[in-house]
Amino acid sequence: MTTRDPARGIWSGIATGVGSWPGTDAREAAAVVVGELAELPHLVELPDRGLGSDTIGRASALLVDLHLDASTTGYRLVSRRGTIAARAEDLLRQDLDALEEAWERAGAGPDRTVKVQSAGPLTLAAHLELATGRRVLLDRGAVRELSESLAEGIARHAAELHRRLGVQVVVQLDEPALPDVLAGTLEGRTILETVPAWPEPEALDVLDTTIRGTGLSVAVHCCAGSLPADLLRRSAAEAVAFDLTRVSRADLDGIGELFDSGTALVLGLVPTTAPNPVPSWREQAAPAVELFDRLGFPRTALRSVSVAPTCGLASADPHWARQALKSARDISAALSEDPETL
Repeated sequence: MTTRDPARGIWSGIATGVGSWPGTDAREAAAVVVGELAELPHLVELPDRGLGSDTIGRASALLVDLHLDASTTGYRLVSRRGTIAARAEDLLRQDLDALEEAWERAGAGPDRTVKVQSAGPLTLAAHLELATGRRVLLDRGAVRELSESLAEGIARHAAELHRRLGVQVVVQLDEPALPDVLAGTLEGRTILETVPAWPEPEALDVLDTTIRGTGLSVAVHCCAGSLPADLLRRSAAEAVAFDLTRVSRADLDGIGELFDSGTALVLGLVPTTAPNPVPSWREQAAPAVELFDRLGFPRTALRSVSVAPTCGLASADPHWARQALKSARDISAALSEDPETL
């Protein structure tokens, strides 16, 4: 039986997925996720379906009064709904239909919680272009509008899922570009364009605008290196998810303060592609145990952490994708039941 830390909410002591899934079959993906992740299944993303289904393009199905169109270098922010927006909305509707069908077949009830994902406002602003071809990140007003539009869209998306399944909905904001935004290490679209670093207070305000605007419990996921733990600790996020295999010695104090502040940790422990040889669940759990030992927390505190793959599973083969969720579930159970023996 999972022992959950009430202070850390739904994000405590569970296994979940990150978001993306291999292949193009929404029904099969939904059936696997609902079956394997009893405590926190998620609405899967299938980027193999092409434009409008990847992390950035999918946002066009969520944004309110803003849409995306394809450009020569990625996606461009536009005001009118076009083919990319229509495609993204259609694919998202297919995913919701597939989840609803899997939910009914599994006999799942409204007492469970479901997670939805979206690219966060700063990662979107870092990757999207304005009509001029410049990054949205270079226009503070556009970034503000984007963060507000995204919040409203996610709230509507969650309400639709609640209407269909009657479940509580939580949100994961994917912010892999956040370290680059803060460090000013993003390249310009042209040799004449520079992308300066964003001051932490401004970045925090943009992130919190989206988090608070959803009205939901939110985790921020960052699988890049140099986790900005201090900023995330001060944010409105209730949980932070990250790839534990990319944590450096310099990150340790920040992670310790993050956990000590009451923020829930979702530890990325399971490889996204099949390793050879495949490590046991105990070997995959070892970095979590080592982390808490190095931070000086008692191993019993591991009961409150959650477990996930290190990042999305879109590049995995279908067999490993399913196995990765099983491994996350096994590791979570071990951490929750008797962490002192690990």
